[in-house]
Amino acid sequence: MEKRVLEGLQPERALYYFEEICRIPHGSRNTKQISDYLVRFAEEHALRWVQDEVNNVVIYKQGAPGYEHHPAVILQGHMDMVAEKTKESPIDFTKDPLELRTDGTYIWAEGTTLGGDDGIAVAYALAILESDSIPHPPLECVFTVDEEIGMDGAAALDPALLEGRIFINCDSEAEGILTVSCAGGATSGLHLPVRFEKAEGRGIHLYVDGLMGGHSGAEINKGRANSNKLMGELLARLLKELPYRLVYVRGGQKDNAIPRYTMAKIIVAESHLDEAMAAIDRIGADLLKTLPKEETKAKITRETCVCRGRAMSILSTRKTVGLLKEVPNGIQSMSRDIEGLVQTSLNLGILKTEDDLVSMTFSVRSSVNEEKLALIEALKAAGEKYGASYDEHGAYPAWEYRKHSPLRELMVRVFEELYGRRPVVEAIHAGLECGLFSGKLPGLDCVSFGPDMQDIHTTRERLNIASAARTWKYLLAVLARL
Repeated sequence: MEKRVLEGLQPERALYYFEEICRIPHGSRNTKQISDYLVRFAEEHALRWVQDEVNNVVIYKQGAPGYEHHPAVILQGHMDMVAEKTKESPIDFTKDPLELRTDGTYIWAEGTTLGGDDGIAVAYALAILESDSIPHPPLECVFTVDEEIGMDGAAALDPALLEGRIFINCDSEAEGILTVSCAGGATSGLHLPVRFEKAEGRGIHLYVDGLMGGHSGAEINKGRANSNKLMGELLARLLKELPYRLVYVRGGQKDNAIPRYTMAKIIVAESHLDEAMAAIDRIGADLLKTLPKEETKAKITRETCVCRGRAMSILSTRKTVGLLKEVPNGIQSMSRDIEGLVQTSLNLGILKTEDDLVSMTFSVRSSVNEEKLALIEALKAAGEKYGASYDEHGAYPAWEYRKHSPLRELMVRVFEELYGRRPVVEAIHAGLECGLFSGKLPGLDCVSFGPDMQDIHTTRERLNIASAARTWKYLLAVLARL
């Protein structure tokens, strides 16, 4: 029998199911296998279940003895993960299991994201659902798909499937923090038609690499560089010094992950090659000086390459570079009500050249609907200036702060009783599915929490084992009081 990497670690059954989940491919848009696994689990444990057309799963369980007539509680998390990997990783996210590692303090995956966001929520729920000894009210465990690419599963879920109005979401990444409000947002796209022509000259590959990256909501306030925007600045400054034609530019894999790596290919006249190489080195060095001190591994490099085929026309090159430089990115405004809270931002997460089109995909976030709409209008205007079309999907509402929340008050009390200190109650800039569920279920009382995780959405993602155990204990204590 294959030895389990997490065997012997606590909480034992929750980490057993977490390892099970890590063996099943479950990147966004690839959730059928994990969805079917949840259905099989429900059938094996004689639990009522529903699997909808988009592969969301709801599993129901009656209240434990003495809790049968208590109000139902919704436990919710998403089953998809951000599937990022290093350039060296051989993992195929469509079919391969994650390669888990642990040092007894942290859990991580070799060369890839871990998917603790939000596999730990699924694992907690399954461990509760299988148990005959955990006190709890009637449960409606909701597992949604494709949260990471626009909360598509939560948007599609039929609210008639749920009777509960007490909602515990386990999609936060800092122990001791209860999240009670979040920003709304949308995924926005600009698509610029470009014309290609026969190309002659010398090719140069440009690379922006080694940036820290991170979550475009939770870590946008850390000032981390965006490789797509940095490449745009490099290309724009270079274009002021000498003519070149762009072949392609591409970077980033997820709209909600700050991109760490972007590459481009340009073609210059043979007579301009030495001048171009020197200019790239000088401009790159100047740009690196503008980055935050934490970006210690950032690199801007270049190498010559063979010139084959075609390149963009001079006009298309100018349009692409102009649009890439001018589109807004990063923090746009801070909250005047909550100190330190980002109010409105956007992230240019995906940049790609395909056929005769350059596409840019943004994650737009704001806790103020008017500002979100104004930012989207600014994107549209930038696109129109250069002839790019705009599209949008995955829009989700903000989760507004609820002044009277019995669930929040209970969770604060239980935390204080367990740990002798008061938890932090906060609003966040990152999006959570709580906003969509609050819109679907009138009167919903909702709190989000979770164990300590580091560098989610990156290949440095870590789950703190001791924190996962404490969070498990806390969740069970809350359920016993509901």
